[in-house]
This record gives sequence, C-alpha cells and structure tokens, in this order.
Amino acid sequence: METPTDDAAYRAWSSAQAGRVRDALFLALAFVALLAVLQVAALVWPGLKAWGVVPLSASGLAGLLAAPLLHADWGHFASNAVGLLVLGTLLGGLYPRTAPRIVLLGWIGAGAVAWLIGRPSTHIGASGLVHALFFALFTLALLRRDRPALVAGFVAVLLFGGMALTVLPGEWRVSWEMHAGGALMGVVGALLWRWHDPPPPRRRYSWEEDEAAAQALAEDKALDAATYEPARPAEVPVLWQRPAAEASPAEGEGKVLPFRRPTSPPEERSSN
Repeated sequence: METPTDDAAYRAWSSAQAGRVRDALFLALAFVALLAVLQVAALVWPGLKAWGVVPLSASGLAGLLAAPLLHADWGHFASNAVGLLVLGTLLGGLYPRTAPRIVLLGWIGAGAVAWLIGRPSTHIGASGLVHALFFALFTLALLRRDRPALVAGFVAVLLFGGMALTVLPGEWRVSWEMHAGGALMGVVGALLWRWHDPPPPRRRYSWEEDEAAAQALAEDKALDAATYEPARPAEVPVLWQRPAAEASPAEGEGKVLPFRRPTSPPEERSSN
C-alpha cells in the first residue's frame, strides 16, 4: 500500500489550516450570537423589522445594511443560523482572504438585487448571505479542483443542495429575490477571487519519491556519460587494406583439410 511521505510543507499547512478553521468557526458563532440578540431585541422593539429592503424605495436602501441582521421569527433565524455556521466556517477556514470579500459582496449584493427586482414588500433575513456562501463554495470547488476545495463543495452540496431550488419563485413569504441575488454574488465573487488564496501544497506519496529518485539517477548517469566518456567516432579511417593479389587465395591455400578416422582398426604388433 502506498503511504504519504513525511512532507514538512504539508504538515505546516495542515497545522495552520486547523487554526484558520477554528477562527472561522469562532467568527461564525459570534455573528449568529449577534443575530440572536437582535432577534430578542425585535421582540421588545418590533419596529426594527421595518429596516428591511423595500424595493425601489429610497428609504428601503437602508435595508442593504440592516436586512441580513433581522429575521421574521425564530424559525427563520434558526434556518439561517445553521447555514451561517456550517458554510461560514467552511468558506472562512479554507479561503481566509476570499471569504471577507464574498461576505461583503453577498451582504450588499443580495439586498441590491431584491431592491431592484423585488416584490413590493419588506425583505429581511440573512438568507441572501447564506446563498452567497453556498454558491461561492460550489463554484470554487469547480474552478480550483484541489482536494480541500472539492471536499468543502461536496459537504456544502450534501447538506444544503436544496438551496439551488430556492432561487426560483415559490412561496410568497420567501424572498427568492434575495436568494437569487446572493447566489449571483457568490458565483461572481468566486470567479473574481478564485486564486486569491494560494492552493494547498500537494502531498507526495512514496511511489512518487521512488520515481523521482530513479529519474535523478538516470540523469546523473547520462551526465557522467556525456562528461567522461569520449564521443563515438562517426567515421574511422582504414589503416591497412589487403592487396588485391592476396585477396583471392592460391590453389591449395585457404582450404580446410578434413581429418577422417580410419575405416579399419590398426594392426596389432607384437613386442617380441
């Protein structure tokens, strides 16, 4: 069985990656806690929910900043909180440089799309941001195709694949406009910043080390042969040629004489 080699670069990356995932999870938890506090505050001051996106309204532009912080009820909050925790941790842990840009783009862009094409209502909730995170992870997996990106994209699709259908008009209480805007911003952000985070170092396996050693040995042998061995001559001059008179042997020369055994046994001789 082929096993990974002890690659120092990969071990260093893995150690740093664990820290990035931990930091991303902490930030996601802090943001969800903030949303929970605001949800409790909305019970005391119901007027907070009026600070959503109101399409084609100047006063509704304030919702570009406030809408992701407000939710209609606790069920609405819980559904978005799970997506923010899982998808936010995946995106922030794997792409620490790209994640803040996609979060900002999804935050503003989802509300902007809802403001432009939304139905005449007040659009609130972080679902547009959640869709931006999901579609960014999915698009980055298709574009980068390194192992961590593919794993993150697979987990996102496995857990939240149904979100792809919520970008279409459906239930009247669901703001599909914000969903579609967030999905669009996630794809655009992934296209713009797909290589903003460097790819992880590729882990080498034992058979790759053997092939590299064999290739290096072959190159050393070729270099030694080119350095120390003389080149093979293309043409070698003839030092002596046999005269034409000697080329054809005379009579009796150049023949093989056969030696045959006698047909009869030799006569016995007496010593007397």
